[in-house]
Amino acid sequence: MSIVDGAPATAALVQDRKSAATASILRDWIGRAGPALGLVLVILVFAVLSDTPERYLSSFNLRIVLSQTVIVALGAIGMTMIVVSGGIDLSVGATIALTGVITALGVKNGWPPAVAIVAAIAAGSAIGAVNGAVITTLKVVPFIVTLGMLGIARGVAKWLANEQTVNVPSTWINDLLITFPRQTWLVLPIGVWITLLLAVLAALLLNRTVFGRRIFALGSNEAAARACGIATDKLKIMTYAAAGSLFGLAGVMQMSRLRQGDPTVANGAELDIIAAVVIGGGSLSGGEGSILGSMIGALIMAFLRNGCQQMGWPNYIQEIIIGVIIVLAVALDRLRARWAERAAAVPLPSR
Repeated sequence: MSIVDGAPATAALVQDRKSAATASILRDWIGRAGPALGLVLVILVFAVLSDTPERYLSSFNLRIVLSQTVIVALGAIGMTMIVVSGGIDLSVGATIALTGVITALGVKNGWPPAVAIVAAIAAGSAIGAVNGAVITTLKVVPFIVTLGMLGIARGVAKWLANEQTVNVPSTWINDLLITFPRQTWLVLPIGVWITLLLAVLAALLLNRTVFGRRIFALGSNEAAARACGIATDKLKIMTYAAAGSLFGLAGVMQMSRLRQGDPTVANGAELDIIAAVVIGGGSLSGGEGSILGSMIGALIMAFLRNGCQQMGWPNYIQEIIIGVIIVLAVALDRLRARWAERAAAVPLPSR
């Protein structure tokens, strides 16, 4: 691009560059601080609306919210990896239901609880690997592939459970999401600590390893990543498989909460999980997202549902609010993308 000589033109370009830099700083600030501010706003709104704000803000209710966050948070960790890579997975809710049924059937049939959990996680990973393999082999968009898997996984769950809930004997699995752990020194449910640990490990994986940097490169520009020697097809399969294992663990937690395997559970959970990732700064265009942001997004969804329940609002009100939040989150994602495009389009002044 040619630059017109002269002081006025140079001054204008410098001013444009300063404006672009300011917009970039604002965009980064919104991406980092926005989710946390949104969480504070949701908590404050429901604390004000509630007749008993001290109850909504109590440690007792906080424990309930954290235990309710676990399933969405585990799903959001896996979904963050997929979204950053430029993909999407609509089968997460059905995968949670299927792996919950697998866990329940394993325990019911006398398997050691640890074996039942491993089987559920392996099943989730296998579902993810199949999604990734179909996407890369047939070159079908992830939306269609995972939408098909949603029906397949849900159908298999109903088939394995004979279209009824699977009751299980009491084991230590039932204690994973108990609000008040038997070991009082834990303070929070075991599932919450497991989720926090996995969130830290996933954040380190995405930000501190070659594998994580390749996922970001894949989502930012797949053609460029392939030109740099990255085996993009293999990377996609590995990403979907890793996320699937987290969805499988979420299924275990779902079974722990219900104390039974239910093939109809987690219907629509993918909306909460995807919303948590987008609210947390993840871009549906790929290449952007963070585990911390997704965890904050999951907390926003949990506090939102908890607040609606305490207010006594009907379920359809919750669904409407969540739908509006998803639309606003996607709109904010597109706004951030436009800011980035404008910043990149402004040329540097010549010297």
